[in-house]
Amino acid sequence: MPREIQHMGLPLRITFKDDDYIYQIIESKQINNTTNEIELLLNGEKIELIRDTKLVWKQKNDNQSLDSELVQALGRSVSLRLRM
Repeated sequence: MPREIQHMGLPLRITFKDDDYIYQIIESKQINNTTNEIELLLNGEKIELIRDTKLVWKQKNDNQSLDSELVQALGRSVSLRLRM
């Protein structure tokens, strides 16, 4: 059975409310300026973010496992790094 291979870049760091978080972008080659969904690996856990029409980042499927401000900060960080 073939294994699904996911390409991730180098670990990236963001500081939020005086705490450092390390994350990786899953499949960054598929992200461009029209991308509204991204998958990240944060502290070993896969999270999915979606950008709404007001350009606000949220966790996909109304999953609220993370602080909404942290989610917004992660989305902005990815957007700036990849010029989304």
